[in-house]
Amino acid sequence: MSTTSTAHDPLHQPSAPIVTEPVPDLQLQLLVRLIGQDAQAALPITLTVGGVFLYGDLISHEAWTTDWARSLHGMDGSGAQLLERFPQQVDEVVADRQGPGPQRLPQWIHLRDATGIAGGGTAVMPLWRGRLTDVSGWSLGKPKQP
Repeated sequence: MSTTSTAHDPLHQPSAPIVTEPVPDLQLQLLVRLIGQDAQAALPITLTVGGVFLYGDLISHEAWTTDWARSLHGMDGSGAQLLERFPQQVDEVVADRQGPGPQRLPQWIHLRDATGIAGGGTAVMPLWRGRLTDVSGWSLGKPKQP
């Protein structure tokens, strides 16, 4: 008599959870890296992030950090002086964590004069930073008004 056992049957084994991570678009990563070669460069771009259209000028991390530091100098409040070196401190920590080695592909995207469109409303931001893994679509240029 033959007994069928599922103990050795791979089709009946409990499966382990599969962990997946979002993967950024390689072409967009390369475009961000290209812009990163010139702190003065900017390209108009439209992104889809979390179902929201976002458009503005794609800028380098260096340009974004410079503009961000400048905007922090204008902050009011008792803790404002603490923010003066914050952008540089962030860059130092990131550099320490990445360590020496070949240049990694960028993980973040930076926009200047960004406009987000969702649900018929708009939001305008002088500077915007987002994870490339959160970008689900993109196009060079900004939307044309009808």
